[in-house]
Amino acid sequence: MTSQQPNENAGLIENETGTQRLVGYVVDVSDPAHGKCYLDVNENHLNRHGVLHGGIAVTLLDNVSGTTGSLSVDRTGKTPFLTVSMNTQFVGSGQPGRMIATGTVTGGGRSLLFISAELRHEDGTLVATSTGVFKRVPQEKLT
Repeated sequence: MTSQQPNENAGLIENETGTQRLVGYVVDVSDPAHGKCYLDVNENHLNRHGVLHGGIAVTLLDNVSGTTGSLSVDRTGKTPFLTVSMNTQFVGSGQPGRMIATGTVTGGGRSLLFISAELRHEDGTLVATSTGVFKRVPQEKLT
């Protein structure tokens, strides 16, 4: 979609942040248990070897993890969570086409969550995984 506003009715958030507009990914908050984001990889996302740049893969994993944390407390997926730490494992090459990142809460409490995520090509190939600690931002810290 090319709208300039979030498409919240369809459970999609598009063009909301500068990073999202720059990279081109779409956030899917339609599943309250798992954040998802999608990126249609083209030549702008590739490294010199012709595969998905690792920094973009990490961006997708980080975003989907934060979204997953948000969904655990807010159906819109917009409650802010900060990345405390995140480890990434690159296990395959990301070819052009659609990349799909999916997150899952694996533990935690009120303010810290442990979240795992995976990035797969549309053909099912696992490209990267991550595990991380994410902190909910208290409302009083937002102003």
